[in-house]
Amino acid sequence: SKDPSVKLLKFADDTTLIGLINDGDESAYRQEVKELAVWCSHNNLELNMLKTVEMIVDFRRNPPTLPRLTIMDSTVTSVETFRFLGTTLTQNLKWDNHIDLIVKKAQQRLYFLRQLRKFNLPKELLKQFYSAIIESIFCTSITVWFSSATKTDLRRPQRIVRTAERIIGTTLPTLQDLYSSR
Repeated sequence: SKDPSVKLLKFADDTTLIGLINDGDESAYRQEVKELAVWCSHNNLELNMLKTVEMIVDFRRNPPTLPRLTIMDSTVTSVETFRFLGTTLTQNLKWDNHIDLIVKKAQQRLYFLRQLRKFNLPKELLKQFYSAIIESIFCTSITVWFSSATKTDLRRPQRIVRTAERIIGTTLPTLQDLYSSR
């Protein structure tokens, strides 16, 4: 990005533009979006407008209505939540939606841990399974969401850890331990 108020993030085939709009001046942001679209066109890359979205984060009581973003005559959909590299971001920058998703995924995988326990696998193998298949869900972007999540939200994934401890029959690292180690 040419402007310090706009950041361009790339990961594999995903590109994200983040713009800080001060005093209602969104010209730098819109210019960077336009330049990205032109660059893609010149380099034979097609933007998938079905996957292109905009999320506005504004904590003012009465945020102004901003004009819709358009890229090459297509209006960009405005969203309230957005998945960025496996992490669910919301307009209010709270983590309950993200934690809902990781808890649901971890609960589904507890089933397999229970099944392995029924087959009398050794504790060490059960711990390895837990670490690779369940704990890894919590560790993905834990450095982003853990410190700003509410205590209520943190209890839910911690409950999964305690359930896995009962299934395996051993102590496991807490969410706080996982966060601190990362």
